[in-house]
Amino acid sequence: MRLRPGLRSRLRPRLRTSLAAALGALTLLVAVPGPASAASGQFRYTYVTDEGYEAVGFFFDPPSGQCVNLPGAGSDDLPPAYAPKNLTDASATVFLAAGCAGDTFYTLRPGGGASDRLLVRSVVFS
Repeated sequence: MRLRPGLRSRLRPRLRTSLAAALGALTLLVAVPGPASAASGQFRYTYVTDEGYEAVGFFFDPPSGQCVNLPGAGSDDLPPAYAPKNLTDASATVFLAAGCAGDTFYTLRPGGGASDRLLVRSVVFS
């Protein structure tokens, strides 16, 4: 079956328009960034184990915008951790209380750290 010359010339612009719209939609999907899901890097802290030994806790690529209770120190019935080191690419706000609650907090810049005097139980990354 052959198309008449007049009909063929009317289909070409429609095909071009459809192809351009599809390419535009694909470009938008690729170009629009998604939400940040994680800070990149490592967060470290020191805590005392149940046996009384000093230990170093750490985690990699922590979630952004979510409170993280520090394993080994993230409960109010445990001694708090200390000497946090923020080796991520995001700011880290550390809290003395579990659940990122309370008015005792400190913000560590990316790559920054604090001394043994800073006590922490939870952290949230921005």
